[in-house]
Amino acid sequence: MNTADQVLFLLKTRGPRTAQQLADLLDLTSMGARRHLDAAEEKGFVTFEDVAEKVGRPSRRWLLTDAGHARFPDRHADLTLQLISQVRALFGEEGMDKLIAAREQASEMFYRETLGAAGALPERVQALALARDVEGYMAEVETQDDGSLLLVENHCPICAAARECQNFCRSELDVFQRVLGPGCAVQREEHILAGERRCVYRIKPV
Repeated sequence: MNTADQVLFLLKTRGPRTAQQLADLLDLTSMGARRHLDAAEEKGFVTFEDVAEKVGRPSRRWLLTDAGHARFPDRHADLTLQLISQVRALFGEEGMDKLIAAREQASEMFYRETLGAAGALPERVQALALARDVEGYMAEVETQDDGSLLLVENHCPICAAARECQNFCRSELDVFQRVLGPGCAVQREEHILAGERRCVYRIKPV
């Protein structure tokens, strides 16, 4: 991955960052980071917002535009939208529900296979994140001070399909709960379809 792509990847996975923060992450000079950001801005991949600080001048934070997010693949989006339209036309909403249920069942089977014999909750969440990462969700796990775990998904590879038919992600919470087991509670805290930049699930031991 070249430096220009690394800049976009960091903005995708870490959220808005200043040029200096990106420079530190990429071991560049601040001027070098700004050159890459200026080039990305010219291509329409990034924009910026000036955020007021408590003291001193506002800091300029860079973030991805819709075109920048589109650099990360949405699995065959056009074909998927065509198939959704055709399934609805041929089989109605009942047919869509059956298709989504079948997809959920297949996903749950894949997650259970990936989790395998993982025992403790942190191991199980890490294994689930691995499964989601394989599916293209850019998933990672963050441990919180209160003992809970955040399953963070920085990308949605089926976003176009989910926007067209939100039932595609209607039961993720239930699926995650079933595969992680009864020793935890799962709740969604951020959702791309609600305008957030990522999806985040908090998993608490119970």
